[in-house]
Amino acid sequence: MYHFFVESYQVTEDLKSVTVTGSDYNHMAKVLRMKVGEQFSVSITGDEKMREIFYEISEITDESVVGRLCFVEEVGNELPSKIYLFQALPKVDKMELIVQKAVELGAFCIVPMVTKRCVVKLDDKKALSKQKRWQAIAEAAAKQSKRSIIPKVTMPMTMKQAIAFCGSEEISVKLIPYEMADDFEKTREIIGGITPGQDIALFIGPEGGFAEDEIDMCRGAGIEPITLGRRILRTETAGFTAISWLMYHLEGKKE
Repeated sequence: MYHFFVESYQVTEDLKSVTVTGSDYNHMAKVLRMKVGEQFSVSITGDEKMREIFYEISEITDESVVGRLCFVEEVGNELPSKIYLFQALPKVDKMELIVQKAVELGAFCIVPMVTKRCVVKLDDKKALSKQKRWQAIAEAAAKQSKRSIIPKVTMPMTMKQAIAFCGSEEISVKLIPYEMADDFEKTREIIGGITPGQDIALFIGPEGGFAEDEIDMCRGAGIEPITLGRRILRTETAGFTAISWLMYHLEGKKE
């Protein structure tokens, strides 16, 4: 079943009707060629309850698709903790894959980082263009995976700015996978001790890894090094692995 995001004004107060317009209307009516009687689900942007609302198409006009309420799923599809992925900019177009898969796995926010060993350098114009592209990918992935929210992809930040942003969000669990960390039992303990409702930051390095002074800076900010195993993982694999572990630990738990 197809899933879409709508603004609160598109849904009646009693949720009994929704009107889909704009690009989603074009996608439903002209690309998917949906018909009257077919069902779809929506999430309302900014809905604190994070509900998934199911509708049946009752009318298709030249500008909108109108749906009538079938039922409401109150539970939603979000993890009980917000995961912030601080991802050092990788080579080529890997960031597009990272954004897509991180959203599918449950990341709440993705922060692209410029670190010392990043090969990619972006000026302000390119950074803005990339951010818009990454945000569009996040939205598409959120629809595909039936997320209750569209995760935000921020503008690229320096390592120092990212650490400051992490502090401003009052994130209680801050982790940095590091190839020199080797205490797997400690990593198990840290992840096993995370409780629903605790927000989590993951700092993932570039292809060449973090510089020693960057690790020291993170330690000074209370960001704890963990290991992802004995093998050296690519930057995109490291993020997917860490989020997957967190998803496995948190999925289905309640705050």
